[in-house]
Amino acid sequence: MIVCPRSCASEPGDEGMSYLLATVARVHLRYSFRIYPTRPQRQALARVFGCVRVVYNDAVAARKAAHRSQLAYPSTAELDKRLITAAKRTPERAWLAEVSTVPLQQALRDCHQAYRNFFDSLTGKRAGGRIGPPRFKRRSNTQTARYTRRGFTLKANGRLYIAKVGELKIAWSRELPAEPSSVTVIKTPTGKYYASFVVAVDDGTEMAEPIADPEAETGIDLGLKSFAVLRGGKTIESPKFFRQAERKLKKAQRALSRKQQGSARREKARLKVARLHEQTRAKRDDWLNKQVKAIIGENQAVYVEDLCVKGLARCRASKSVHDAALGMFLARLESKAARTGRTFAWIDRYFPSTQLCSACGALTGPKGLEGLSVREWACGCGAVHDRDANAEINIRREGKRLVAAGHADT
Repeated sequence: MIVCPRSCASEPGDEGMSYLLATVARVHLRYSFRIYPTRPQRQALARVFGCVRVVYNDAVAARKAAHRSQLAYPSTAELDKRLITAAKRTPERAWLAEVSTVPLQQALRDCHQAYRNFFDSLTGKRAGGRIGPPRFKRRSNTQTARYTRRGFTLKANGRLYIAKVGELKIAWSRELPAEPSSVTVIKTPTGKYYASFVVAVDDGTEMAEPIADPEAETGIDLGLKSFAVLRGGKTIESPKFFRQAERKLKKAQRALSRKQQGSARREKARLKVARLHEQTRAKRDDWLNKQVKAIIGENQAVYVEDLCVKGLARCRASKSVHDAALGMFLARLESKAARTGRTFAWIDRYFPSTQLCSACGALTGPKGLEGLSVREWACGCGAVHDRDANAEINIRREGKRLVAAGHADT
């Protein structure tokens, strides 16, 4: 049974990692694998990334100019003719013809979607917080080029053919469950290359092993002191990956700030900072995936609070909130539950899980900011509670009630 499916999107990560992009009857998964282009292929990919970046920035500039002139925004078809077809015939943009037209057209579609998301956010059509208008791409950030089926082919020898680039060596860590509909070639700030495939599969294709105990279910109380508290008081300690790397990162960033702009030493120092960030992110991704797999494998049903992570990130402990990656954990937990057929339900964020006594139901627990330091409390009924273990019991009970009544939030 799957309860409360939501859609979520994730950035490509390390090889073999898959994320749920849309929770519908037909789900789209993203699989990322490390690729190893040769020197000529790296030069060809550099041209592709540069052309994609220029076309995208030209599209943003054209729409900004239309806005300043109070004119209607040019359509994607009009921009395609102006910024790709016609631009190739000019001396200033003749080098656009050296690369495949597929990623250039996808760059225009991405720009159009970015503007649509921006306007839908302003009008309230798009769920979530407000997002800003599209910005110009920079060559120092992550570089991407997206190809549809017209621009790539998976060869029988296990290599990935990219139009006007060649056959790329790819490190397969798992098989793709179906034919990919698109692939995004990515270059990270540290100079690593990845191929990120989008694959459409039927929901529930990764059915987990059945659990003999029908009562194997848990609530999850998330926090910063302890990352999560599960059923029976089981605690998952927060690894604090960023805190562990903060001293090295601070030293590397200071060294970077002292280097001369444009020098080889500055580039070397920039790579050192980028590697530290990449290592921290990789450790966090790996740890989150392992925790999600363990929780889904041990429980038939999972109930969590619908936390306002963005609100938590604005408090004094914002660095710890970002380091814990609570929103990423919840998104991956929900997507894994949907793919494996486990029950998953969200509990309203205003449900008083901490204040509610799990023994008698009285609201006698710690309240407000002054109650955050209270880790153990006694109710008037005589029960003594651990703050987080009591909250987990209440979350689990409320989740079971919502699922049984069919009122789980969707």
